[in-house]
Amino acid sequence: MRFAPLKERNYRLWAGADLVSTAGTWMQVLGLNWVMLSSTGSATMMGAVVMLQSLPVLLLGSWGGALADRLPARSALILCQALRALLAFALLAHAGHVLIFAVALASGVISSFEGPMLGRFGSALVPRESLGSALALGSVLSSAGRIGGMALGGVLVGITGPAVLFLINGVSYLAVIAALAAMRAGDLRVLPRAAAGEGGIKAGLRYVVSSPVVLIVLALSFVLGSLGRNYQVSMAAMTAGPLHGGSGAYGLLSTVFAVGAVAGGVLLAGSGRSTMRVLLASGLTISVLQLLSGLAPNVAGFAALLLPIAAGAVVFDTVVSTRIQLDTREDMRGRVLATMGIVSSLAGIVGAPAVGWLADTLGARGALVLCGLLTTLAAVAGAVAVARVSGVTLPGRRLVPLAAQ
Repeated sequence: MRFAPLKERNYRLWAGADLVSTAGTWMQVLGLNWVMLSSTGSATMMGAVVMLQSLPVLLLGSWGGALADRLPARSALILCQALRALLAFALLAHAGHVLIFAVALASGVISSFEGPMLGRFGSALVPRESLGSALALGSVLSSAGRIGGMALGGVLVGITGPAVLFLINGVSYLAVIAALAAMRAGDLRVLPRAAAGEGGIKAGLRYVVSSPVVLIVLALSFVLGSLGRNYQVSMAAMTAGPLHGGSGAYGLLSTVFAVGAVAGGVLLAGSGRSTMRVLLASGLTISVLQLLSGLAPNVAGFAALLLPIAAGAVVFDTVVSTRIQLDTREDMRGRVLATMGIVSSLAGIVGAPAVGWLADTLGARGALVLCGLLTTLAAVAGAVAVARVSGVTLPGRRLVPLAAQ
């Protein structure tokens, strides 16, 4: 199944549009950060923008998941992309603080409904057996789009100002709409929709609660996401603290992390192995490496550990998404994906301040070592729990596929 998704015309259209859109999104993020910092000088104001984008997912994500299991995904996604384009173009008028906050909040509301629909629609673009590779390739494109968008945005913002970045982002959404419209409906895999009486939020929650493996994977994703995913915080703390590096060192580490993320996506897409064993092994590996990174003697040593951490993190997150989709009923997929999105948002909201507080209290090294220890224990506990409830054996014996349960 090596790069099998690229054989599908619809997937190629989607992949190209997603790369363009991701680059545009990160260009707009950079532009908004520049506006907020240059006008207020406050990192807190930037944090408020991020919070406004995350809160709607927590409050409305379950509704979005229920709708994703009932509505035609392609039409709904075209509407979401059109609304996002309008928000980007609105910033061209006057990117004042009130408008920025309003756009951030509206974007969060759209994400609440769009996220589950994207996941459900993505699984319809490729055969079921190619889903793992498709998600891995998506991670590569997201990383590449982020790198390209931030790099180009960093050049343009100093030459043209942020307005051009907002314009480019708006146009990028039009590219996604064009790709969706050009897809062959007959080539899309038909996914069952929720039956009458089973399309609500309560039915979705009952299904998640009755799926112990899904609960364990979500819990493991939350712990590793909150204590082991806030690398921007830990990298900054290590660079400014015990590593005694400057902005150049921080830029180097950010580049290393981006390269590792791309490498992890390519590795997983090429292998096509999105098994529970890979999920558990990658979670344990990046946790141990995080612990060791707190002991790195210098920038070079920290970078050497950061590269496999980034690659492993992409593998872990992608396999989590793959298993969540493959091991749940297709008519419940939107609601399960919405639950995963809520968990991810909670991990970011809780984890970033927690890791920052630990770095201030214990020092950057102490924070990385403690968080690495806790995530390592969580990874081991998760492996044992999965083995007990699903029949999946620990390394050394053959796995029992979860889909067969």
